Amino acid sequence: MSAPADIKPLSGATVFLICLIASIGFAFDIYELLMLPLILRDSVMELKGYAPGSPEFNHWLRLMFYVPAFAGGIFGLLGGYLTDRFGRRRVLTYSILLYAFSAFFAGFSTSLPMLLFLRCTTFIGVCVEFVAAVAWLAELFPDPKRREQVLGYTQAFSSVGGLMVAVANGLAVDLGKHLPEIAIPGFLTGLFGQIGEAYAHAPWRYTLMSGLIPAIPLIVIRPFLPESPVWAAKRAAGTLRRPSIAAIFSPQLRRTTLVTTVGFACSLGAAFGAIQQMPQIVPGLKDVQAKADAVAKKTIDELTAEGKLDEKAIQGRARAARGAVATKAAAEYTKVQELGGLLGRFLMAIVIVRLASWGWSLRIFQLGGIVVLPLLFWFFVRAENTVFLEIDLTAIKLGHLPITTMSLGMFFAGLFTVAQLSFWGNFLPHVYPMHLRGTGESFAANIGGRMIGTSAAAVTLFLADFMPYEGQGPLEAALRFSSASAIVGGICYAIGLGISFLLPQPLAESDD
Repeated sequence: MSAPADIKPLSGATVFLICLIASIGFAFDIYELLMLPLILRDSVMELKGYAPGSPEFNHWLRLMFYVPAFAGGIFGLLGGYLTDRFGRRRVLTYSILLYAFSAFFAGFSTSLPMLLFLRCTTFIGVCVEFVAAVAWLAELFPDPKRREQVLGYTQAFSSVGGLMVAVANGLAVDLGKHLPEIAIPGFLTGLFGQIGEAYAHAPWRYTLMSGLIPAIPLIVIRPFLPESPVWAAKRAAGTLRRPSIAAIFSPQLRRTTLVTTVGFACSLGAAFGAIQQMPQIVPGLKDVQAKADAVAKKTIDELTAEGKLDEKAIQGRARAARGAVATKAAAEYTKVQELGGLLGRFLMAIVIVRLASWGWSLRIFQLGGIVVLPLLFWFFVRAENTVFLEIDLTAIKLGHLPITTMSLGMFFAGLFTVAQLSFWGNFLPHVYPMHLRGTGESFAANIGGRMIGTSAAAVTLFLADFMPYEGQGPLEAALRFSSASAIVGGICYAIGLGISFLLPQPLAESDD
């Protein structure tokens, strides 16, 4: 990845702009992905009326988690090939625009198939953006130490994106009724049906629409962004070899491709198969149920006293009030988990620079997670969720951060798990030559991580149906999801730890 001597160094302002747009891209990668656990419960209930925990509800949850991941894996691999073929900057730009506008239009969904299609295009954009951005940054900085720092710290903005989407969802819940009414275009209502008036201010729709934000700075900054100077120089000189998917399975790279694919799949599998199931678990916590009961009772008392609505309408309002409490609690717990992930990414950036061994840089976090994750999902959910403190950060738009037994467990589970995703972003550019960097990274990140890894969420949802807890209440649903999450997450961690001992050695600079 060392730059040829005839390449003019980039100015400080240009480097800043590239790092800025890469950080925005990384942040909204996770922003777009982590929308789904926050909006899925409410969107499925609104668009189809399925009750949480029912077989139909779980069926659509599995589809929403896995079908977009499958599409992202296939088309993301194609995007990695295009990154090697046509350049990092161009593919990066169009991928961000794709996921930003897909998320925005998903807010107008009038059916579950429509929402599923737009989640697929969102996922495709996210999968392609990650690969293009990592390859771009890796080739921008010839100094190894500075390169690892930039890759590590810009990827840390992924967790900032996770925190941002939790905040956005919380604001949508609090302020949705004061925002402009969502008007579904006539041609969509003709194709998919009209939404009811009660859902014109649905928080999940505003949360999806906020995904348009990254397109705004990109449109402004795009003209000032250069192509990767190393890639551009080799292409101009005619020395850039043509990429191919078959080449990453050549005898020299076969082990690299298989090991990194399985490793990335395990890291993302633990995240989606366990941690991202928390929005389905939090509504069943006893303290959250107590808050929901109190809000529902207050709503019934107030509406009964007014005497303007019949009993059915009052009960409907009460159910909506209970659902809002559960949704907001899930967003609050997600904030704590994302703070843990943010710290984990920064710690990983420090460890990679200071620790000579790539393998132990990864295993340090794997060993911590393999202890914390089963404790969180198997034991903490069943124990009393002790509330230690409720931090009010409304002044800085973070709302409330609950400090409880569960949230502390989530903090450390997020720290150990999310840190591993930064590891792969730093490690992958070192094990493929330049002409295969996008293709190789894309296979590991998209086929391994996005397609296979995120399918762990579907496995968790499938196993949840077979967990031995009868009843359809919030507590029983939480126990089913948490038990399945503990099993799936634990298996992913165990396989990932084993595969870490098979990591390939980085290529020499001359191999680029």
